[in-house]
Amino acid sequence: MDLRVALIGYGTGGSVFHAPLITSVPGLRLAAVVTRAPERQRAARERYPDADVVDRADRLWSAPGAYDLVVVAAPNRQHVPLARTALTAGVPVVVDKPVAASAADARSLAALSAVRGLPVFPTTTAAGTATTGRRRG
Repeated sequence: MDLRVALIGYGTGGSVFHAPLITSVPGLRLAAVVTRAPERQRAARERYPDADVVDRADRLWSAPGAYDLVVVAAPNRQHVPLARTALTAGVPVVVDKPVAASAADARSLAALSAVRGLPVFPTTTAAGTATTGRRRG
């Protein structure tokens, strides 16, 4: 069974690195893409017709258990809040660089990860997404 991956952010990081890698790795399936920009929504729908494309990350949480992994490739200031929301929803998360703007925010995220018993994987390349997905599988 494939891991269902929700990708938050479809700018350069999401569209050029994470989405193509997710779809090329056996055992991973791009299940959702989150992007607000209408032109990026169209591009994601054209390239990944089997993925749900939504305009807000909070739409991911309306279907508990729909995703096995969240990849955060949104603007940097959104990394920690989005990762916290994913963990609170019970979903492991891969966070693009930088994970957080401060060491305190990173420690806070690590603490929530420990409390929830769910991993947070920081990555500096899309290859981290594929490696992470294979470890959980």
